[in-house]
Amino acid sequence: MKNYSISIKETTNPTILKFETDQFITQHESFEFNNIDEAKSSPLAQQLFYLPFVKKVYISGNFIAIERYNIVEWKDVQDEVATQIEDYLNSGGAVVTSSEAKKKVPVTVYAESTPNPSVLKFVANKKLVTKYHEFTSIDETAYAPLANKLFHFPFVKSIFMEENFVSITKFDVADWNDITMELREFIRSYIENGEDIINSDAPEVIQKSDQHLDEQYEQKDDVSKEIINILEEYVKPAVASDGGNIEFQSYDPQEKKVKVILQGACSGCPSSTFTLKNGIENMLREMMKGKVETVEAING
Repeated sequence: MKNYSISIKETTNPTILKFETDQFITQHESFEFNNIDEAKSSPLAQQLFYLPFVKKVYISGNFIAIERYNIVEWKDVQDEVATQIEDYLNSGGAVVTSSEAKKKVPVTVYAESTPNPSVLKFVANKKLVTKYHEFTSIDETAYAPLANKLFHFPFVKSIFMEENFVSITKFDVADWNDITMELREFIRSYIENGEDIINSDAPEVIQKSDQHLDEQYEQKDDVSKEIINILEEYVKPAVASDGGNIEFQSYDPQEKKVKVILQGACSGCPSSTFTLKNGIENMLREMMKGKVETVEAING
């Protein structure tokens, strides 16, 4: 049975709160329910409408958004609602039972260049995965149906997925001008048909769950935690925009050395060493004076 964890996210509208799950609860479809009668196809939404302050329920991808009436404040009820949703999902309750859940969903995918000439980033208007995943061969794709199918293209060397994009590294024998449209259309069609991208019950997915990552974080020393927080806040967003990822691996207090793993477009990128030395290393030296001297990159 799947084990779901819920996190609470505020929105720009104070009456609407998002309850994010660490796994997908729909196959990239979106459902909106204005009352309990409209929610006949969603046992989860129907249960939520029994709460007197629930005005509207929106279910999509990996979250449930709820709009409340003004009879309560979210701060007074949000934890109870999060627990109710988490308990419901972990008990195996159905989210959406209607056959509508398998209908095609309009999807757009566009190709975006990266600093690495061997890597192209395919960006979708839908959230594809809740955590990053990297595959360097078809042998690693037992839990990832989309990656498995992409490796059947002979020019695909490696694949990196995060949030709403897929970064593909090609072999030099192929030219992007000849293969971009084919890859983009394949990815778009795959998502549109509601096919599984990642099998949520796979061990590799569980290892990347928020709960598992939080446990790993708590086992780190204070300096390592500080480095991780700096990478998360200042470095990861910029790296992700280039179709890659950076992960903390280790900290050596004797040598004052930080080791990081570069993935996706950053792995093997000609400019990654320059970025590492002139960007990340200088940042950590400045923000953690006396604790960090060098940063070493390891390709994922």
